[in-house]
Amino acid sequence: MGRVLSGYGCRAPYTRHMGFPADQFTPRGDPARSWRRKRLRLSLFSLLVLGGLLLLACGGGEVAPGAVHVSEVDNDIGPVTVDFIDRALERAEDNEAVLWILELDTPGGQLSATDDITQRIIEARVPVVVFVSPAGARAASAGTFITMSGHVAVMAPSTQIGAATPIAGGGDDIEGSLGQKITNDAVADIQGIARLRQRNADWAEDAVRNAVSVTAEEAVELNVVDFIARDLRELLALLDGREVVLAGFVNDEAAGPTTVLHTAGAEVVRSDMNLFENILDVIADPNIAFFLVSLGGLALLIELFSPGLVGPGVVGVIMLVFGFFALDVLDTNVAGIVLLVLAFILFATEIFVSGFGVFGIAGIVSLILGGLLLISDSPDGGGEVSIWVLVIVASVIIAVLGSLWVVMIRDRKRARDLPTRTARMIGRTGVVLGAIDPEGTVQVASEMWSARSTGGPIAEGVEIRVTGMEGFCMIVAPVSAEAGEGLPGAPASDQALLDAPPIAELPSD
Repeated sequence: MGRVLSGYGCRAPYTRHMGFPADQFTPRGDPARSWRRKRLRLSLFSLLVLGGLLLLACGGGEVAPGAVHVSEVDNDIGPVTVDFIDRALERAEDNEAVLWILELDTPGGQLSATDDITQRIIEARVPVVVFVSPAGARAASAGTFITMSGHVAVMAPSTQIGAATPIAGGGDDIEGSLGQKITNDAVADIQGIARLRQRNADWAEDAVRNAVSVTAEEAVELNVVDFIARDLRELLALLDGREVVLAGFVNDEAAGPTTVLHTAGAEVVRSDMNLFENILDVIADPNIAFFLVSLGGLALLIELFSPGLVGPGVVGVIMLVFGFFALDVLDTNVAGIVLLVLAFILFATEIFVSGFGVFGIAGIVSLILGGLLLISDSPDGGGEVSIWVLVIVASVIIAVLGSLWVVMIRDRKRARDLPTRTARMIGRTGVVLGAIDPEGTVQVASEMWSARSTGGPIAEGVEIRVTGMEGFCMIVAPVSAEAGEGLPGAPASDQALLDAPPIAELPSD
């Protein structure tokens, strides 16, 4: 990880990295360098293939009208769930589906996401059935709002619904006036939904204020849901011939025409989360998003410090792309993102300008503050970046930056000492790594150098001695005449002639 010094005085296309073993540096035209270029092309091709697969996974083909569309949500309710439900419901509407069934199993989620989902279901152009399933599932907290918003609400045996009291993103109670405001708003919301679907508004209020929860059987008795079904097949059988009012009810009177459901023999079409939505659902977490953005930026710094490695750059770009995708769906604070960007600008300044640690310390402070401010502090913000994640990421960055700084200082010192070092190379012996004809590469003192022979070709593996320097290019000759004899037509070097025994004098006439 140092600066690349071109071989002045030689036409051979070789370079030398200061301070690295010779076997890591090879000619520009050799197979290793060619492999690095192939690796770069392969990485770019992999990114294109990944993007293509994600695009294909995001698409949904058209189906014949009259089908039953079924989707599943079995995790926390968040922004990704909102986008998925909107996409699945829109697909059902565009394909003139008989109805759309949402199989629900959730412990809760964000209030803002819940409001978006219930509003989308209420405005749906096809009947919506919310089915709390399979057995053992629950529609807790946000799931209560979603279940009661469906035109038909159904639960499987051994399921539960309720416990809809709003809490903060970290799981704590919301105290004071803010807590009262949020609770009263949630009560008004769920009561309006219950009356629109002619369900028990009093129980809905109790579920929000007192966090009550009931089983499937109790929910049917209390008019919280419509009926119980063991599985999807039984659900479709019980729905056949049922009448629903798409517009809902106002003052216990239908606000629009009724629609009769015909589900017997209807085609069932699954519309579940695609690959991209599943990935985004996993990474749409403050801690994961901060981790991806921070370490992705660090990988790019490593690539900038040592261009040509390819790996850190590709990995860094991928991590940053997914990290910013995750931040896009979270309730982020612009100030937090600006501080993160500023942190990496300061890190780069510390590496390349050498601010004696001032820029690095400022970058760490900016990184920690950015992590703390990254997610909005609203009760619905979806949590915050853990202090332990901040400590771990900051420690990793300090360690990496420290290593880069040490390498850079070492390389600068070696660059200053380079003229003296090249002069000391004269007279040393080494070995030919790439055949010299008349130019090639040699290894001398565990380093790889560009080399040129003034005498003639020298085969790979022959021991040589440095007889001179032209810039960063070595002038070499075989160590002994025996080494030169192995090369047809290769003359003995000057050193070999000096080492040869004296020629006997011929007798005079």
